[in-house]
Amino acid sequence: MAPGAIVLGASAEIGAAHVRRLAADGWSVLGTHRSPAGADELADLEGVTLVRCDVAAPGDIAALAAIAGEREPWTLFISAVGRLDPVGPWEELDFDAWERSVRDNSTAQLRAVHALLPSRRRDGAHVAFFAGGGTNGPFRNYSAYCVAKVLLIKMCELIHDEVGDLNAFIVGPGFLPTKIHAPTLADPRAAGDNHAKTLNFYARPDAALSVDDVHDCIMWAVQQGRDVVGGRNIAAAHDPWGETNGRTPRLLKDAPDAWRLRRAPLPPEPTA
Repeated sequence: MAPGAIVLGASAEIGAAHVRRLAADGWSVLGTHRSPAGADELADLEGVTLVRCDVAAPGDIAALAAIAGEREPWTLFISAVGRLDPVGPWEELDFDAWERSVRDNSTAQLRAVHALLPSRRRDGAHVAFFAGGGTNGPFRNYSAYCVAKVLLIKMCELIHDEVGDLNAFIVGPGFLPTKIHAPTLADPRAAGDNHAKTLNFYARPDAALSVDDVHDCIMWAVQQGRDVVGGRNIAAAHDPWGETNGRTPRLLKDAPDAWRLRRAPLPPEPTA
């Protein structure tokens, strides 16, 4: 029986890449999309089922959970939905738009996980979220995005503490050149310093991780399991998760504060 995966935001660039990789590796994938754009390209992949689901609509989440309950228990959940808007100084923003962004970037995704928990594998399931900028300092003019990502990071710690059979973790992918940056590029004044930084990233595409690199990071975390990465905040572009000598998992097991919301580093290798 093929292992089961659920991917929120399957038709967007990052989500679609995860779906393709999982399908190529023999997973049975249940993917969600809010609009048909992009979904058609995945529809013919073997083992992939696509359903319409707006994560901000509780009824859609309930319908998704019902579909998942009729399938084999899922092993991996990846949330690949997110938005940067509204961009600008907090006092100038429309608060309703700000609140919707916080919801879409955090609590709506958590609602999906909560609804899907009954249909998970009870002998080892994994939940992967995506982190973002501003964890350890202000992300000026991106307050909704920033506070939502901090919430998700902390919730990974809480889920890990309370749900003993689940490996919940979050991955910071670094800069990926996707359409999420459209609000930044569209309004240089609102984006402030981040407008120039974003243009600089686009000018140096080789300096960024690829979506495949990020997928590899997620699958590394799945392989390590909750005893190593459960509740962790993994910086895909900076943390030594790709080491092949076993050092990172060994150190993480003895470092409860490493790679959490506080981003404490790995401890040094003990000396003989």
